[in-house]
Amino acid sequence: MPSTVEELSPNRVRLTVEVPFAELKPSLDKAYKSIAEQVTIPGFRKGKVPPMVIDQRFGRGMVLQEAINDALPGLYTKAVQEASITPLGQPEVEVTKLEDGDLIEFTAEVDVRPEFDLPDFSSVAVEVEPLDVSEELVEQQLQTLRERFGSLIDVERAAGEGDVVTLDLVATKDGETLEDAQAEGITYKVGAGGMLDGLDDALTGLSAGESKEFTSTLVGGAARGTEADIRVTVSKVQEQELPEIDDDFAQMVSEFDTAEQLRGDVVSRLTNMARLDQAAKARDAVLEAIVADLDVSLPEGLRTDELAARRTQIEQQLAQAGLSLEQYLQESEEAEEAETPEEFWAEVEVRGEAALKAQLLLDKVADDREIGVEQEDLTQHIFRKAQQSNTSPEQEMQHMMEHNHLPEWMTEIRRGKALALIVESATVTDTAGEKVELANLGNDGSITEPAADEPAGAESPDSPDSPDSPDSPDSPASPASATETESR
Repeated sequence: MPSTVEELSPNRVRLTVEVPFAELKPSLDKAYKSIAEQVTIPGFRKGKVPPMVIDQRFGRGMVLQEAINDALPGLYTKAVQEASITPLGQPEVEVTKLEDGDLIEFTAEVDVRPEFDLPDFSSVAVEVEPLDVSEELVEQQLQTLRERFGSLIDVERAAGEGDVVTLDLVATKDGETLEDAQAEGITYKVGAGGMLDGLDDALTGLSAGESKEFTSTLVGGAARGTEADIRVTVSKVQEQELPEIDDDFAQMVSEFDTAEQLRGDVVSRLTNMARLDQAAKARDAVLEAIVADLDVSLPEGLRTDELAARRTQIEQQLAQAGLSLEQYLQESEEAEEAETPEEFWAEVEVRGEAALKAQLLLDKVADDREIGVEQEDLTQHIFRKAQQSNTSPEQEMQHMMEHNHLPEWMTEIRRGKALALIVESATVTDTAGEKVELANLGNDGSITEPAADEPAGAESPDSPDSPDSPDSPDSPASPASATETESR
């Protein structure tokens, strides 16, 4: 199958491919069979209409068009392999010549991976913060455990900080009750915050059956952002009685016999989680350092598509959350660096370009080092996705097959392996000068949980490598997100 490659720019080529007509025969036969099964012609059984009759009734052109559409993906893939190019994105294909019975010629314009030199990864050095498991953090975890196994006791007194109250809320605006701003029977811990500004102050000092009014800005529903008059009524006040951390408590909530052993386990788990967080930051820092110095120009089509996809995803997330971008920038701690929509989109563009460069880097490393994907790699990947999505491996496997995600997941695994190879070559120290051992960095670039048994009822801190928060538009701020592709 003769083909030529014309360089349109450093990042884009045009393939011109000539296909002998004989190579189209399987697709032609398939097209005739498909049409014969769909049409009804007197004198012929369904599916048994001869090709000559189909040509006479419907025209040879329709058959050729269906056959060519069927054959082009395979012909294009074959031409790409013969030309030894690495396409990026979808090609623009045009049939330029069709000589029935002789040959077909088509062109395919496509962005290709630019040529660039890989840096010496062993020369990369980055710093991360040292492990920090403070006594305060240990006490917080133990306090959380106490609260989970504590009990609530009704009290006949005014509510104070730390008490749990059952309350009703009614919001009004100019004397009119707001339908979407009413709630009954809410259980709330005084001092917890996170509901309405001013609520904690209003509740403090109220006993069961008492009410108080205050003004606040609504944070949800159709009237979100509206300043309204709030009337809160307390129907019950309860005091939380917490168990002491002693040997009996340790035996009740865990497999340990003593409080000292329970505390030691909490310290161990927090240390493991801190190490996990440190490894994730080290991985990201190495990749970010390399990408920052990488001299590579991005294909404009690829860049445009990536930024458009990111913008669409963010706008959809904001719409689902019922937020405007301006509201998100005001309320989100993650958006502190951007004060205006223009600054926010500029940051998104910078992150998008960094992620694309990271993808090009990892793909080139994977190709140059001939990194492959084994069945065990795919199995581990599926198990990891199941853990992140809180599903079963069987469900993830079915999802992969139904949506044809195998190529995407294979790409994720190859990039992850390339990332692990890069990080392994780099030097990572903490700010105290100690070398960081990346024991939790998997050979696919992922950060894995340390092997540790969790005591019954104990709460683990949030994993730093957990899936992106749904209420954080464009949360993958690091090019390390290049190891994964959106597949749902």
